Amino acid sequence: MGVHGIGLIGMGALLVLIFLRVPVGISMGLVGFFGYAAIDGWKRALSVLGQAPYDVASGYALSVVPLFIVMGDIALRAGLSAKLYDAARSLFFGARGSQAYATIGACAGFGAICGSSLATAATMTRIAIPQMRRAGYDDRLSTGSVAAGGSLGILIPPSIPFVVYALTAQESVPRLFAAGLIPGLLLTALYMGVAFGITVARPSWAPLHEPQGRGDRLREIASVWDVALLFTVSIGGLYAGWFTPTEAAAVGAFGALLLGTINGGLTWEKTCESFRAAIGTTCMLFVIVICAVIFSYFVVQTQLPSLLVDWAQSLKLGPTGLICILIAFYIVLGCFMDGLGMILITVPVFLPLIVASGYDSVWFGVILVVVIELGLIHPPVGMNIFVIQAQVPEVPVLRIYQGIIPFLVAPFILLVLLVAFPSIALWFPNYLFQ
Repeated sequence: MGVHGIGLIGMGALLVLIFLRVPVGISMGLVGFFGYAAIDGWKRALSVLGQAPYDVASGYALSVVPLFIVMGDIALRAGLSAKLYDAARSLFFGARGSQAYATIGACAGFGAICGSSLATAATMTRIAIPQMRRAGYDDRLSTGSVAAGGSLGILIPPSIPFVVYALTAQESVPRLFAAGLIPGLLLTALYMGVAFGITVARPSWAPLHEPQGRGDRLREIASVWDVALLFTVSIGGLYAGWFTPTEAAAVGAFGALLLGTINGGLTWEKTCESFRAAIGTTCMLFVIVICAVIFSYFVVQTQLPSLLVDWAQSLKLGPTGLICILIAFYIVLGCFMDGLGMILITVPVFLPLIVASGYDSVWFGVILVVVIELGLIHPPVGMNIFVIQAQVPEVPVLRIYQGIIPFLVAPFILLVLLVAFPSIALWFPNYLFQ
């Protein structure tokens, strides 16, 4: 049997293992190791198995991951997310649907210091939904706003999926962070537009309330100076070239620790919890990346990427037709696979095809993260949906589905805009790093 046949069998085995609920990282490691052994022998496979953990663990580029995780976890436990929600609510107070806009805006702000969609959705569920329910908001609008807004956590930098994509695609982390900023802000505006449309079509879902006094509004808006300072110094310093990605993450983690201590929201116990949680998350991510490296060695040996490029060129689809097919594929894949698994499994296979079609790999990274966002909120899976339902079990999953469906329009609009106008993602990184 040729290497192509072994590669196809390996891909089929990977899908079977994933459907059997074997963790994605373990599935990739098993298929990569045994597949490599089938092609190049047990001695070489064992050599790869021994070398991959060292290469990953000693790689300087991955040091950014635990630091950004610590930054987000400390910000969460220091109460910065609640301040963001109060400030955003004050900004929109008096308008119909103000708390839905505030939820989406606060999710975007918290995503800018957290980097995790699931953490953002879980946090805002605890903060926003009880207040929206007390204000008389329909559960469909409140849960839909949290689920949609929560997905912004991986598009607005810092973003763990962007870091993992950068490592997989051998791309620049600062360029990817810069590429995600404008699409992230645009998607925030689109989500708010959907919320506005819902309040127009269903005004009973979002009762009107008396506006706040100007002084109270200004005080609450000004209270998030620490969040703005943290983002400006950490991510702004990265854009300005003051810091490398790892240095920016270290400054952000220390800044979150310092600000949380100053404002009294961070105790010694919470600090210890943050570091324990960050260690657990980092270990999980490193195991997945190590297994993905083993799998990528196998993929290279199978020559499947070059075979895929030749097959796609023979179809004469054109670049736009190709990217539309890939987006549809990723949307279906998002029904049963998490975002990091999608990146680590598919990028080694599809990226050569994307580059051969004339697309920029940074632009494709933004497209991929937007599609991952879709996977986090579209039925029947949607991890953000289940995170919300686990915390408000009295709200049926079907009701959350009804709330999130209108919001699915926004990422589809963004995908169309990104395909039609790639400069939406590429202008800012090209401006900063020309």
